Amino acid sequence: MFKIDTLLAQAGSRWDERTGAVSMPIYQTATFKHPALGKSTGYDYTRSGNPTRQVLEELMAKIEGGIRGFAFSSGLAAIDCILKLFKSGDTLIFTEDLYGGTYRLMEKIYSEVGIKTVYIDTSNIETVKAAMSEKVKAIFIETPTNPLLKCADIIAISNIAKDFGALTIVDNTFLTPYLQKPFELGADITVYSATKYLAGHNDVLAGIVVAKSNEIAEKIYFYQNAIGAVLSPFDSWLVLRGLKTLPIRLKTQQNNAKKISKFLQSHKHVEKVYYPGIGAMISFEVESFSLVKQILERVKVFMFAESLGGVESLITFPKVQTHADIDQNILDRLGINDRLLRISVGIENVNDLIDDLKCALD
Repeated sequence: MFKIDTLLAQAGSRWDERTGAVSMPIYQTATFKHPALGKSTGYDYTRSGNPTRQVLEELMAKIEGGIRGFAFSSGLAAIDCILKLFKSGDTLIFTEDLYGGTYRLMEKIYSEVGIKTVYIDTSNIETVKAAMSEKVKAIFIETPTNPLLKCADIIAISNIAKDFGALTIVDNTFLTPYLQKPFELGADITVYSATKYLAGHNDVLAGIVVAKSNEIAEKIYFYQNAIGAVLSPFDSWLVLRGLKTLPIRLKTQQNNAKKISKFLQSHKHVEKVYYPGIGAMISFEVESFSLVKQILERVKVFMFAESLGGVESLITFPKVQTHADIDQNILDRLGINDRLLRISVGIENVNDLIDDLKCALD
């Protein structure tokens, strides 16, 4: 088995042996001609399967260590498909400081059909144990969390879940399979907003689900095909292209993040820095809301924008952007306040990034 760097660098490069195309071809077709009655090329209709999307799905399963991968039109479409595994009366445990879009999906849609959600600090194992019951069918973990970057013990949580017959689902968007492999730690399903680090260039919207078992994979495929929120052939190609450079992008981004974190920790106007020492996401709290406005207006290299994981460095104000749909009392309790900023560190020169923040803060 080749190392992940090799697999990613040659993503899709050897699929078309007939022509020897080094870049995976884009099969921009909705339907496929049958050779004869009762015969098929293996492809019938792009919603059900497309060669370009299939190569991406197979690559993700391989580098993750799963049985089968599935590519969706967005990260939320991927999460929505996973949630179809559950029914009215089921209880799901979620990381409490999670992406606001996931919270909105649960509270505004799935709570309406009788699925109960419990939000807890999944970085605290005792809290996880206390929340478990026979009604809990899954634990959905973000690790590191968004935006406070708390880390969960996937091994311990998955062991707890198994004792109750529950699934462990890990949103691995922030670390990717290059930095963390949840299946090796006991998870059953991984999910990604492939828009972020996997694609890496802020030019495509995509989601990925990988299943560890055949049973789960068959169910996910049924829902993917039945609902149809699949990734288009061209967008699948864009994610494949991005994956080729994932290791070198992440190495640079992570090295930059470590240096920026040290700078922020030493700055007089920064009261708290959230950085777990891995990955390229940093959140930090400043003295006042007026300083937040000043930073967002003054930055010249960082761009004030939502999303993350691209080659460009972005700065986000979670309270009014990514987490705007979460109740105010919950935000207050978690510490997602009007002095908290989140940055996604890109591949620019780290001195330019630090100087940009210094000028914005002073």
